[in-house]
Amino acid sequence: MLFIGPHMSIAGGYAKAARDAAAIGATAFQFFSRNPRGSRFRKHDGEDEAAFQSLRRECGFGPLQAHAPYTLNLAASDERVYDFGKTVICEDVRRMDALKIEYLVLHPGSHTGAGTEAGAVRVASALAPALEGSGSITVLLETMAGGGTEIGASFAQLREIMDLTGHADRLGACMDLCHVYAAGYDVKNDLDGVLKRFDREIGLSRLKSVHLNDSMGALGSKRDRHAALGEGEIGMEAILNALEHPALRDLPFYTETPFDDEGHAQELATVRRLLAARAAGRGNQPSS
Repeated sequence: MLFIGPHMSIAGGYAKAARDAAAIGATAFQFFSRNPRGSRFRKHDGEDEAAFQSLRRECGFGPLQAHAPYTLNLAASDERVYDFGKTVICEDVRRMDALKIEYLVLHPGSHTGAGTEAGAVRVASALAPALEGSGSITVLLETMAGGGTEIGASFAQLREIMDLTGHADRLGACMDLCHVYAAGYDVKNDLDGVLKRFDREIGLSRLKSVHLNDSMGALGSKRDRHAALGEGEIGMEAILNALEHPALRDLPFYTETPFDDEGHAQELATVRRLLAARAAGRGNQPSS
């Protein structure tokens, strides 16, 4: 079964997000663990959370992914910013684990001039206490485009952070197609080669989810600018190749494209229609 869905708002509660996702044809979805530009988060609401868990089962959703706020910078040199990030990631790992969310993804951060090696050490040191304990949630490092002083534009850098934490078993990666393409990994013309490199440098067993985004920027542009599927430099053919690739097809795919719910519903329907046409052309039945 294809597990795919967009980023959903939880402003109306977790249960509403699940209902809205199901209504647009999503079989998985992502949401922010707290306000993406601030620090506030949803207070515990037992009734809402119980309804949410019931809906997850009824709708047959695949893995769900929470996204840490953009205000998080675990590579920061500024101690105030760094301490805020450490507090937030510890809180969100525990809150999302209690909610039985499979993945919590985060941007590793920006070293703000201290250098990539120093930045990687800072990220690992911030993550280590959040990964202690017996939780079941997996924290994912997102592949980044590499603009400015951003950490995480290379697979080797993500693996270094994982190893430095001392808790690599609790960590994985989320591959953002827009970001890796902007970072110089040619997922459009050489997806096999990119995945082989990922396997060598991180290990495909650590790849847990995909941000299914097209890119406004060209290959190697380092521009973190998402485009709707098929409307960017990567193109729909390459997007479909990713969805069908043996190393990726069983992973959850989350779109972060610039649409409202109606637009997301149309985008999901288009993807399924094109996948079905491909399958019919091969004489096969689509998986979902």
